[in-house]
Amino acid sequence: MKLRIMIAEDERLAREELIYMLSKEPDVELVPSAASGVEALELAQKHKPEVVFLDIEMPELDGIQAARRLYEMDLRPFLVFTTAYDQYALEAFQLEAVDYLLKPYAEARLRQTLERIRGRKAEAGSDARTKTPPGPLFKSGKLLVDDGARMVVLEAELFLYAVKEDKLTRIHMADGRSYAAKQTLQELEERLGPSFFRPHRSYLVNLDYIYELEPWFNGAYNAILKDPDRTQIPVSRVAAKEMIRLLQGH
Repeated sequence: MKLRIMIAEDERLAREELIYMLSKEPDVELVPSAASGVEALELAQKHKPEVVFLDIEMPELDGIQAARRLYEMDLRPFLVFTTAYDQYALEAFQLEAVDYLLKPYAEARLRQTLERIRGRKAEAGSDARTKTPPGPLFKSGKLLVDDGARMVVLEAELFLYAVKEDKLTRIHMADGRSYAAKQTLQELEERLGPSFFRPHRSYLVNLDYIYELEPWFNGAYNAILKDPDRTQIPVSRVAAKEMIRLLQGH
């Protein structure tokens, strides 16, 4: 069965190059291409492609924005982001992109992408559009963090706590490792889901690692963690009531 692929690329030469390379694959069926993010949404609605190659930097609506809109429209194609730059990789994989291709395209690298798509399609069944929409990364057990120099894949279940540290966020793991991340505490909280709580404006903690709550003063607490150091995390008076409620039902 053929892979129905759509290309969204505003640069004509780059678009034609990708069309040429994909047209040589016997199991690829190309639907009409788009030259902007807005046109990509219109064509995706009409042709229902299984795969969309999205250029990140496009007029009117960029590739990241277009991808989010596709999900809002309940279209679930496999996404491959294309760009001449690599600084968008974190956002791309947070949207559960199958791959991230840098220009100029190399045929061997493109074939790797197609093999990955074929594998994903086989796992999902014959209808790729029925795949589950993206949710918190905790559900897949992985957390992708960006420290400015590299991207690190962390096991979310080992996430102990995070603390605001100047312009970065310091993530502490249950195995003793720690990482600096560019993501804010709020962004981490949104990605990790309901097992993670903000007991204080400067902290995010994994509720699974709370050992006990120790009264402090004026209605505030210290949360004692299950790590070997019995780390203490401040719990503000405002957050204490909600944290106790969550722990009772956790």
